[in-house]
Amino acid sequence: MIFDFFGETSKAVISMAHIGALPGSPLYDADRGMDGLIEDVAADVEQLQAGGVDAIMFGNENDRPYVFKGTPESIAAMTVVVQAIKPLLKVPFGVNYLWDPQATVAIGAVTGASFVREIFTGVFASDMGVWQPDCAAAARLRSTLKRPDMKMLFNINAEFAHSLDQRPIELRAKSAVFSSVADAILVSGPITGQPADASDLRKVCEAVSDVPVFANTGVNIDNVADVLAVASGCVIGTHFKVDGDTWNKVDGDRVKRFMDKVATLR
Repeated sequence: MIFDFFGETSKAVISMAHIGALPGSPLYDADRGMDGLIEDVAADVEQLQAGGVDAIMFGNENDRPYVFKGTPESIAAMTVVVQAIKPLLKVPFGVNYLWDPQATVAIGAVTGASFVREIFTGVFASDMGVWQPDCAAAARLRSTLKRPDMKMLFNINAEFAHSLDQRPIELRAKSAVFSSVADAILVSGPITGQPADASDLRKVCEAVSDVPVFANTGVNIDNVADVLAVASGCVIGTHFKVDGDTWNKVDGDRVKRFMDKVATLR
């Protein structure tokens, strides 16, 4: 069993519901407004659930350029979107506000998410500058909000960034479980939609036995067998989109073909 909310599911597939740029972001579409954001996410969620995914994670991937600290208007807007979509959900859901661990935990806690994902540990040189998340503050916020049941999924190697911690990735992962009480470890590629290094994923899976390990980026129908041979599951966003483009809408046929393939691997 991976987590209780997955039931007996083995090799879980968490799919991304990418929210369009939120209010305050340079790419926000003020003409369509919040109703447009909700309409687009609802359509994607419908396709993802029809295809048989195991969970859905809401993320603000299009809030570019990214920030380390969420703004009041965008945190409020993302909360509104998630809450509006909740009645449509038939599977567990999670939240990831890029790249703010405390905002992520706050949104997840108040909306009733089963899990959250973020960069919680480490120090990175990134497109956004020096990146130093505060895991303790996020964990304490989860406790303050009385959501110890909400799992914290630690992305151990940041996208759009390079770790300034020179320890091997498997040691950083093991350390995060021991010292920061990670509920799961996620291994990413260098950028959204690009796969994690296969050797990195294998090393982390071998080093971390106490919690699930997921491939976080770049999983597709051609490499999923190799990924699930070692990992507990995967997170998928880009591969489920029309033409495999991160910014397109979800392609229901792609989702179904992928999940049919996963069914043969379980």
